[in-house]
Amino acid sequence: MSEHDHHLPPATFEFLVLSLRVQAEIHLGLYPAPDGATADINVARHTIDLLAVLQAKTKGNLSIEEQRLLDNTLTELRFRFVQASQASRPPQPAEHKPEEQTEPPAQAEPPASNG
Repeated sequence: MSEHDHHLPPATFEFLVLSLRVQAEIHLGLYPAPDGATADINVARHTIDLLAVLQAKTKGNLSIEEQRLLDNTLTELRFRFVQASQASRPPQPAEHKPEEQTEPPAQAEPPASNG
């Protein structure tokens, strides 16, 4: 083996899910990107959507451990996505309510009696 050869982990379902999870977390800004890239919520959403496709396409074909890993990963990433979405929105201006009147509105005079 040369010094440039890397030991790669086995290609497993667990490694696939965890790889996609880390990619999503990096794009959500939870971890610094190794290449210095900035967080990108749209790429994070796409990665989460890929995991959801994987979940749908493998339904009924996973071990209990694999299913739990995928379900828990999606639940956590979706929660983090909502947090990141709310944090990235500009603050909404407070609704301006007209000042309340200090005096009650004038009462209409009762109709004049004809009698």
